[in-house]
Amino acid sequence: MRPSPSVAIISPALASANNGNWHTAKRWARCLAPHARVSIDMKWRGASADFLIALHARRSAASIAAFAERYPERPLIVVLTGTDLYRDIAVDRDARRSLALASRLVVLQDEGLQALPPEHAAKAMTIYQSARLLRPGRRSRRHFDLALVGHLRPEKDPLTVLRALRSLPAELPVRLFHIGGDLDPQLAAEVRRLGAGDARYHPQGSLPQAATRQLIKRCHLLLLPSLMEGGANVLIEAVTSGVPVLGSDIPGNRGMLGADYPGWFPVGDAARLAELIQKAARDPRYYANLSRRCADRVSLFTPAHECAAVCSLLENEVSVEADVGLIDVKRSGRNSITRQSKK
Repeated sequence: MRPSPSVAIISPALASANNGNWHTAKRWARCLAPHARVSIDMKWRGASADFLIALHARRSAASIAAFAERYPERPLIVVLTGTDLYRDIAVDRDARRSLALASRLVVLQDEGLQALPPEHAAKAMTIYQSARLLRPGRRSRRHFDLALVGHLRPEKDPLTVLRALRSLPAELPVRLFHIGGDLDPQLAAEVRRLGAGDARYHPQGSLPQAATRQLIKRCHLLLLPSLMEGGANVLIEAVTSGVPVLGSDIPGNRGMLGADYPGWFPVGDAARLAELIQKAARDPRYYANLSRRCADRVSLFTPAHECAAVCSLLENEVSVEADVGLIDVKRSGRNSITRQSKK
């Protein structure tokens, strides 16, 4: 029996960070575990691996370059984040080098493909992230509850939500539950200033993923005001819990729910966000339409769908015999595909 191949997953964040990169790495490792020996680390440390999967073109650039130099014919897959797609690959030499070195590129929502330089489009594919389906939680009848989830950093733009909250009429019975750690002290201070004295604002700090999901499913809406996203897993966690979304009109959000989804607002437009919150709270038909449109996308975001897509990705580089857990690496060329018949 041939040994299982080795897969090195490189993530700039591990479990202690409790962020999207880590959760993606963990899910992909779980998908690959039946077929391969999988490791997750923050950088590639020189150990032999049959192929490497690197999350984040810029932050994992050193590992990508080192692996490509040591093993130029082995599969090297780069998963692109929001900051990669919508900032770094336009201005950062290391991020652009990672695109060139990759044998395959992965984006996490369909509009991400449009952000890639044309010369790299042929080796790119979309893999949607996933979350386990949860039954919607018991929601308050007295309050209209909003969830805002994300560690405090400028790209997540929490200030737009705080400004929208302050502009809502006092008689609207909303509560905002804000989950996330203080990654940017200056931004955290401004968030605290805007939320001070507002009884509707309920900061929760950083919570484990399971507790975050339980809170989300008890809310009426998820708010996603980000300046850029590669494909927010928290959006998927909301949708797979029956919670509709109001989000910024950016490619990373549109690529998840569709350009014509009725819950988008212009980036940074607190007034428009406040209008949509009021409409969702007061207009049952609008809220039902948001819910229906999100439900229509749930099948894209299941763990089975994600794992099937990861295996499809591997089939472009290796031969997969899932029923016996065999993956044979084709070493004669990065873009070759070899299939071996069962013995």
